[in-house]
Amino acid sequence: MLLNVHSYYSLRYGTLSIEDLVNQLIEAGYNTAVLTDINNSTGVFDYIKVCKSKGFNGLVGMEYRKGDKLLYIGIAKNEYGFKELNEHMSYHNLNRLELPEHPPEFKNAFVIYPLQSYNGEKLDDNEFIGIRIKDLNSLSKYPKILSSRLVVLQTVTFINKAGHKLHAQLRAVNNNILLSQIKREQIAEKQEQLITYVELLQAYRNHSQIIENTIKLLQECSFNFDFKTNRNKQTFTGSRYDDKELLRVLTMDGLAHRYGMSNNVALQRVEKELEIIDRLGFSSYFLITHDIVRYGMSRGFYHVGRGSGANSVVAYCLRITDVCPIELDLYFERFLNPNRLSPPDFDIDYGWDERDEMYKYIFNRYKNQNTALLGAISTFKEKSVIRELGKVYGLPKNDIDRIFNEPNSILNKNELVDMIISLTKELADFPNMRTIHASGVLISEQPITQFSALDLPPKGLPTVQWDMYVAEDIGFEKFDILSQRGISHIKESVSIIKENKGISIDAYDVEKFKHDNKVKEELKSGDTIGCFYIESPAMRQLLKKLKCDDYLTLVAASSIIRPGVAKSGMMRAYIERFHDPHKVDYLHPVMKTQLQETYGVMVYQEDVLKIGHHFGGLDLAEADVLRRMMSGKHRSARHLKEIEQKYYANCKRFGYSESLAIEVWRQIESFAGYSFSKAHSASFAVESFQSLYLKTYFPKEFYVAVINNFGGFYSTWIYVHQARKAGASINLPCVNNSNYKTAIFDDDIFLGLIHIKELRSEVVEVLLNERNLNGEYISLDNLILRTCISLEQLIILIRIGALRFTGQNKKDLLWEAHAILNKPIKRETQSCLFHTPTKKFTIPKFDVNKLEDAYDELELLGFPISLSLFDMIEYNINTNNTIKTSQIINHINHPVSILGCYVTFKYVRTVKNHSMAFGTFIDVEGNFFDTTHFPDAFRSYPFKGMGIYSIEGKAVEEFGFPSIEVTSMKKIPIKPDPRST
Repeated sequence: MLLNVHSYYSLRYGTLSIEDLVNQLIEAGYNTAVLTDINNSTGVFDYIKVCKSKGFNGLVGMEYRKGDKLLYIGIAKNEYGFKELNEHMSYHNLNRLELPEHPPEFKNAFVIYPLQSYNGEKLDDNEFIGIRIKDLNSLSKYPKILSSRLVVLQTVTFINKAGHKLHAQLRAVNNNILLSQIKREQIAEKQEQLITYVELLQAYRNHSQIIENTIKLLQECSFNFDFKTNRNKQTFTGSRYDDKELLRVLTMDGLAHRYGMSNNVALQRVEKELEIIDRLGFSSYFLITHDIVRYGMSRGFYHVGRGSGANSVVAYCLRITDVCPIELDLYFERFLNPNRLSPPDFDIDYGWDERDEMYKYIFNRYKNQNTALLGAISTFKEKSVIRELGKVYGLPKNDIDRIFNEPNSILNKNELVDMIISLTKELADFPNMRTIHASGVLISEQPITQFSALDLPPKGLPTVQWDMYVAEDIGFEKFDILSQRGISHIKESVSIIKENKGISIDAYDVEKFKHDNKVKEELKSGDTIGCFYIESPAMRQLLKKLKCDDYLTLVAASSIIRPGVAKSGMMRAYIERFHDPHKVDYLHPVMKTQLQETYGVMVYQEDVLKIGHHFGGLDLAEADVLRRMMSGKHRSARHLKEIEQKYYANCKRFGYSESLAIEVWRQIESFAGYSFSKAHSASFAVESFQSLYLKTYFPKEFYVAVINNFGGFYSTWIYVHQARKAGASINLPCVNNSNYKTAIFDDDIFLGLIHIKELRSEVVEVLLNERNLNGEYISLDNLILRTCISLEQLIILIRIGALRFTGQNKKDLLWEAHAILNKPIKRETQSCLFHTPTKKFTIPKFDVNKLEDAYDELELLGFPISLSLFDMIEYNINTNNTIKTSQIINHINHPVSILGCYVTFKYVRTVKNHSMAFGTFIDVEGNFFDTTHFPDAFRSYPFKGMGIYSIEGKAVEEFGFPSIEVTSMKKIPIKPDPRST
């Protein structure tokens, strides 16, 4: 009897989760209801799933609104009707059109108009007028409406008065207004409260025809969705048999390339995998992934295949991944097995500037109507809820900030703040807005609108309205097409090396890189700045502590650096056991059997899966849920609790001590959301070796590539520093030598024009185009004549030294520029004002000051080139009281003083919830050193941004890695800016 029901997926409007909604409907005496969320079908499959589990007849539709105006409600007769409703919404979303006052003619869906919008037009057979309880007394005003076209319209948006208040607050948040400013049309009427089935019948007791019409309409509707069917594109070739044969041919070709045809171990593994892939119907999945990768390679794009897909030798042979599963003893069943409840997915990384073309290929190749990006649901978080509700009630910003910055303040002790805190808890994890998954692409056998209406987010590609959890529930395996700048570093490095050195590098010759002694030495020393995943201070420390000089150790390091392992204390345990394997104390014999490779420490997701199965007695499917919990890909807290209870019951049955069971579970839990699969870590390690080889043998070109892709752990100046340390001559931007991005010519690096703050992109384009067409600029007035540059933009170029080719100092150039451009130019694109040689001026003599140059560079680049920050401080650095990085190891457990240029710091909270930090600095010789700032020191001597610090502390050493425990620290002032004197 309920044709218009809202869940909280009617964003910032509905107040009920799917589970709560169904429970409330059943409690109110209903056995049928239509979910009609506003302009979306996000909650449909969750709704149907919950309804099925409770024996409730769930039907689906959509409420169409233009702003706050209700236009009509669509109700699907069946799955085809659901598609029609989705297509109607999608057409207007994708074309950015307003919804029309009347929908198209639906063949498999009913349309319900609110009585107030009926204008007397003839209704089609599938069209009805919705009559609310308040409308019953005014039906006589509409004599032309046939009684057979009237149905009950009792909208459900909330349960009670408290729900209506929550709804009102959500509407105020949505409209960014005070609660008191809400207009009548912006909010639902109080009558949209759920009433019981008996109350509904009583309200319409004198209008039996309306009730009969409604019952008849509902009886014509059903939505029987099969959650067990695979929804991905079923075949690649058009035939499952042909898919199987093509996959075999391609795999065998790859096998010959990767292993040679005489490798029986690889051949047997391939045969086994191909049989499982075919039996489970995933041949097309592998072939589509191969096709995507093949296209990228044909375009010269670099990629990294990672994730659980790297467990597959077939994937390795198809060049989807560059990780050999046999070398790492990765078992295929982790990726694809009959017991796995959820589908697998491949993660394919491309350069940040290449992913959009890969998306374009996928959508064109596999048809737009069958392809979509995966959506995501952004939920309300505590701070955002407090902030939004604070604004709704008119609280000043300072009062809002105080609620979460000073929760115990006496000023927070009032009724309004209490209500906001209470509402914050109520709204926790409420859907807030639909957004886009970071990487997921769906390729469907059937049109995507059969499953969802489509949004068009800023990415500009059709996007489904539900998330990865729903995708898995209804049978989709997503293709993850990601982007990262590490791949772009590698590709551009290879290109620059070829251009600058004339040397061709095969970046995929990973076996060579892994066994190169010089590369291994760089890895062992932690000299990895700029290299993918291994450049952070924590990772460089770990590499040194492990004396890591081989691929397998790096694979382990890539996982144990993750927060879960570190937080549990198992990272330290791993390092200790790595250095002295004979002292490993296994918690239980099962640990020794399953975790001997990692010294009894759970390092990878697979380790937890093994322990959950072999130690905790969980079946493989349950153990896989634990794995998914660790990677943040599971949403059923109840299911996880059931598994935990089964784990403890099994431990008790096996006779384990309570303390042993608790400790093992603690280690499992500590991985939640952070750990990597071994295959994933291996994929990262491969990319790290690629980066490190290029950095080891071609550091100058490598750092230019890192600078140009603006990607890495550190700021740009660090990579400029490293390039200079590698022997490059660093040159300021120059209008005759610089390009848009940074360029290298032999050993000379010219910073790109892109780095100059406030220099407009259109000016850069004109400068470069004119230079390319007509040659280098020969003088200041020549540049002005040829580019019509404005005085404001010209001053920026002069101040950064980009016109030093003239041989004139900056002050002379600035004086002359003002003299020439005494009339402003309104637009850079207008016709030049000068058609004859400019007048020569007598220029006063100006002093030249390098400190002024350094200040200009700080302002326009963010870092100085002409001087170092050490040159700019008011301090005599040639003092015997300070040591250098290389000397720290000689002063272990003794007090030391050192000067350091701030690089970065990481803020952490201790077990007792105190604040502390880990810092990284560069000494006067250009070498990195690390510091630890315990709570007292961190509180007393805070970091104050970029600059030189005088640091006092104690030199310490752990596993051969020296650092300084800071006792005091102060930032040294730099010399005054001479430009302001």
